Amino acid sequence: MDWLTDNKIPVGKTARAVFEWLQEIGEPFFDWLSWVLEALIDGILWVLQTPHPLIVVGVFVGITWLLQRNWKVCLFVALGFLFILNQGYWEETTESLTLVLSACLVCMAIGVPIGIAAAHRPKLYVGMRPVLDLMQTLPTFVYLIPAIVFFGIGMVPGLIATVIFVLPAPIRLTHLGVSSTPTPLLEAAEAFGATKSQTLWKVELPYALPQIMTGLNQTIMLSLSMVVIAALVGADGLGVPVVRALNQVNTALGFESGFVIVVVAIILDRVLRVEH
Repeated sequence: MDWLTDNKIPVGKTARAVFEWLQEIGEPFFDWLSWVLEALIDGILWVLQTPHPLIVVGVFVGITWLLQRNWKVCLFVALGFLFILNQGYWEETTESLTLVLSACLVCMAIGVPIGIAAAHRPKLYVGMRPVLDLMQTLPTFVYLIPAIVFFGIGMVPGLIATVIFVLPAPIRLTHLGVSSTPTPLLEAAEAFGATKSQTLWKVELPYALPQIMTGLNQTIMLSLSMVVIAALVGADGLGVPVVRALNQVNTALGFESGFVIVVVAIILDRVLRVEH
């Protein structure tokens, strides 16, 4: 078997060469992208951290009522945030929420249009499918390497790694929703003289809205699952105490911060749950 290993396919060397080439020619673009993402992160962080925590909690409860119209869910959201305040993890929670909300804005802004395009062009989706599978199955730690190379240490590389991992979810679910629009609805729109743009906005997107909202829900859940991994590249948030607890073998700190992450995940899931 030596002959096989002696003629190793240069996958790693090729990847390194590509990253070095991209770093060399794309430095102005990566600097600009880093500036834009930092501005987005700083803006969301300012909104969450500047007001009194109870005001932010009240806003979240108000948003929950507008979306769910259920006082029990509103009460659960309020109690969940009060528990986080009680545990002393408010700052870390707002930092993690900033990462999650930033990832959602970027992923939905990119994923929904791509999903719509893929639904209208089946061959495009066939070509995209292997790439989406690779993005979801490649170990998430691998994403951190190019993120560090291109963007250094901090919240931005954590956001980039999160977006790469999460992006397939809104693309797939948007594609599913739009492509599953019943043919009679499309034929009726065409019979009434609707243009392609009108059919998209007045027929396909309203029908696909539950799937798109599910994609948003999945985007948030998957983004939250990345907070610990993002902490390894310097991203602030709830992942930091988890990593610290792991390094110190601190059971109390690990369970405390881990439970807070679970509470945040359940809160976001309840707020954005879509009843089909």
